[in-house]
Amino acid sequence: MAVIGARGQLGSDLVRVLSERYEVVGFTHEELEVADMASVERALGGRDWAAIVNTAAFHRVEACEADPERAFRVNALGALNVARVARAAGAKCVYISTDYVFDGAKGGPYLESDPPRPINVYGASKLAGEQLCFMTLDDALVLRISSVFGRAGASGKGGNFVETILQKARAGGPLRVVADQFMSPSYTLDVARLLMGLLEKDVRGVVHGANQGVCSWHELAQEAVRLCGLGVGVEPIPSSAFPSPVKRPPYSALASERLAALGLKTRPWREALGDYLREKGHLAG
Repeated sequence: MAVIGARGQLGSDLVRVLSERYEVVGFTHEELEVADMASVERALGGRDWAAIVNTAAFHRVEACEADPERAFRVNALGALNVARVARAAGAKCVYISTDYVFDGAKGGPYLESDPPRPINVYGASKLAGEQLCFMTLDDALVLRISSVFGRAGASGKGGNFVETILQKARAGGPLRVVADQFMSPSYTLDVARLLMGLLEKDVRGVVHGANQGVCSWHELAQEAVRLCGLGVGVEPIPSSAFPSPVKRPPYSALASERLAALGLKTRPWREALGDYLREKGHLAG
């Protein structure tokens, strides 16, 4: 089994979890550039893979907006390149996608059957990647997650939202966090365990794999500070306080209508956050 993006937040946990049951080879960005077909073939070609999991992404949304060509080259063309090699190898192709394929207008959690409608370059490029995977392989699996936090921190971003909040809180604040954008956090260790179950059942199509529940960024920050007993106030502010060239969906929470029928589930985000904080050493026990 191959994991592309093995040093990233999700990729590193996938290598750790999948290695419990499979022989796993992780590929870093230096070893495999998804946007370069020759690089993909060099790394993956001619080998008998059971599955190829593609976590590689150009995910800095402001940078995607400024450089749409690069966003589509990595997130869409890269997905196609990997899917083609997976098809040639007879391997299961797994593409990790995002809540940003939705516009946020629904006002409730998005299900797998809801039609995507991205409103920024990042979301559009990831949706194109999904579609190219399915165009190439009927049995491809697209796993959508959102607002990711994990042990390794995000490559290219330096840490993650939770770590940034705790660092600022320990420095004495002030903490001002957006309260009018809602999502479903995703703990990468939980996502990795869910993907293990999906692979064992040979699931195809789109699955939403975020942790259960909905919160704002403000609520997530508040809960992290509370659990760590830092006693620092978190001021709720509107997203308009941080002007951005990127349109973001105001409500992009994810829920699943598929997991229960598969005998699988994710757990509530608050429980996952507590375990993450323990894993990182922020909490005892």
